[in-house]
Amino acid sequence: MPQSGYINIDSESVIMTATTYRRADVDGFKVFYREAGQPGRPKLLLLHGFPSAGHMFRDLIPKLADRFHIVAPDLPGFGQSDLPGRDEFGYTFDNLASVIDRFTEVVGFDRYAVYVFDYGAPTGFRLALAHPERITGIISQNGNAYEEGLSDGWNPIRAYWQDPSEANRLALRTLLTLDSTVWQYTHGVRDTDSVSPDGYSLDVFYLQRPGADEIQLDLFGDYQSNVALYPAFQEYFRKHQPPFLAIWGKHDPYFLPAGAEAFRRDLPKAEVRFLDTGHFALETHAGEIADAIRNFLAL
Repeated sequence: MPQSGYINIDSESVIMTATTYRRADVDGFKVFYREAGQPGRPKLLLLHGFPSAGHMFRDLIPKLADRFHIVAPDLPGFGQSDLPGRDEFGYTFDNLASVIDRFTEVVGFDRYAVYVFDYGAPTGFRLALAHPERITGIISQNGNAYEEGLSDGWNPIRAYWQDPSEANRLALRTLLTLDSTVWQYTHGVRDTDSVSPDGYSLDVFYLQRPGADEIQLDLFGDYQSNVALYPAFQEYFRKHQPPFLAIWGKHDPYFLPAGAEAFRRDLPKAEVRFLDTGHFALETHAGEIADAIRNFLAL
């Protein structure tokens, strides 16, 4: 019997749910990733968004690691993954997806569900287009695939797509500042004191690395390639009908609730849920999102 005041902890369960931090060699490109859960369990790939990295899943991973084998890579140029210069690597969403596609093969993710958020959505949807047979389900947390999901907050970036001038590129630098990053985390949140500064502080640190600003501006410009692929993504949904959960911070200033509702047009059985929060919903609703994923992937 344990002594009074002590808790008997199952060491095996602690090991199974502990997060490890690794680097995979993807054809010479080092991809940093977080891993948790027992191999052999259902696989779950977590894909982060701008301007974050796999650390955005720090609260979610422990809540799911007892049931799933989880990997959460940092996209190329983000977090702890390699940050080659723009003369060595083209920072396009096609190239981000290509690296992550190979990453899944290197780490043995042959069939998996995917959680997509923000930039993770066009990355993950490209993986689904290329390998529909590998996708067991999709969780889209504020990950858009419909024109009506794009708010007016995209107007400065749209202006850059239409006229990629230095003036329009320069105007986008305001999106890379501390104030802008904090605003992305706190806009639409009922109690901003509930948002830890850890996430956005680390994001700002990564954004301030030499050359990172130009890389992010390149990706702003290339985001139009994602919008151009929306019809292809939608055709994939209609043809393959993957199990789909859209769980959305309804006060997101960039991706509107209409974008979540639109999934039902092509996926009549899609589950759509809204949370009383903003863009970075995991900062305030990790528990609710974890419960929704457990129920969704148990079907």
